[in-house]
Amino acid sequence: MADAALVLEADVGAVRTLTLNRPEQLNAFDQAMCAALTDALRAAENDDRVRVIVLTGSGRAFSAGTDLVELAASGDFRGDSTDPTRFERLIDALVHLPKPLVCAVNGLGVGIGATLLGHADLVVMAETARLRCPFTSLALVPEAAASVTFPFLLGRQAAAWVLLSSAWVDAAEAKAMGLALKVVADDELLAEAQVLAQQIATQPLESLVASKRLLSATFAAAISAGRDRENAEFDVQLASPEHRAAVDSFVSSRGQREPRAAITPVDET
Repeated sequence: MADAALVLEADVGAVRTLTLNRPEQLNAFDQAMCAALTDALRAAENDDRVRVIVLTGSGRAFSAGTDLVELAASGDFRGDSTDPTRFERLIDALVHLPKPLVCAVNGLGVGIGATLLGHADLVVMAETARLRCPFTSLALVPEAAASVTFPFLLGRQAAAWVLLSSAWVDAAEAKAMGLALKVVADDELLAEAQVLAQQIATQPLESLVASKRLLSATFAAAISAGRDRENAEFDVQLASPEHRAAVDSFVSSRGQREPRAAITPVDET
């Protein structure tokens, strides 16, 4: 059983809010966090009292992505088709989640903290929230089927900019690109997410599940194939000297400055 304290749960009517709770590490995903969120999503999926799920983060980050200290130690975090790691099981849970998912992006969303938004049904962002896909800066490639979901949501050129440049994207830009439905004041974020979620939750559960299944069906095969392609490219890039140098440099510098937060790069530059 995963550590439940890493993901907090709170129900309001038929809406369950899941809060990533590793604030000192900016809610970075190590294997334990992946397992905790997967368990929480599965529990919500199997609870007939829950019709809509809201996902947010504690502290100043939504999620700062993959924990690079763990990645540096393990060399990989995805496993394979016969033995998927907790990261891949988390992506499976997001891809196949049958109930509506509303993401309330409260702060920094980096790496998987950005790409998981491609699997949300609705995204609401705080005004000061920002996103970054730093894969190229780490000599890596996109993950979580972002090479499929982002071009669909953002269009080819906007997706190319986000996934190739490693640049920051603020909340207003994310909304203009189509990655977020609404941008609201920071102190109104959770209330607005609840308004949207509660409206959806007034509908019959069977209808919601069937409707989401229809919305997802068109892209299911493309997402599956995209994940396979991404994983194959990851294997190549993970073995590159450029990637190892990038991770070693980051872990070393982060260890000197913030030894408890050695995670995906969130520097302002």
